[in-house]
Amino acid sequence: MKSKKAIILPKYQKIFDKIGENIKLARKRRKLTAAQVAERAGIHRATLHRVEKGDVAVAMGIYFNVLKVLNLEKDFYHIAEDDQLGRKLQDLNLL
Repeated sequence: MKSKKAIILPKYQKIFDKIGENIKLARKRRKLTAAQVAERAGIHRATLHRVEKGDVAVAMGIYFNVLKVLNLEKDFYHIAEDDQLGRKLQDLNLL
């Protein structure tokens, strides 16, 4: 069975590219090799390379495991944290 490739518009791919770049820089600041981070995250080095490239097909759990190794797992709390549109829609329904 062939897996489906995630389709994402280029302007949104740039967001993942930046996330991957941030993860790579965080790893380098900590002076950790790709092999060390991959081993601690329980993934292959090739998968870490895909994370650092911002591959949208990599599971969110793998991104989390890599961030956990870098002691950045709290960054996950900030995903969809400030839902301004949702709050406005909710307020409209309350009127």
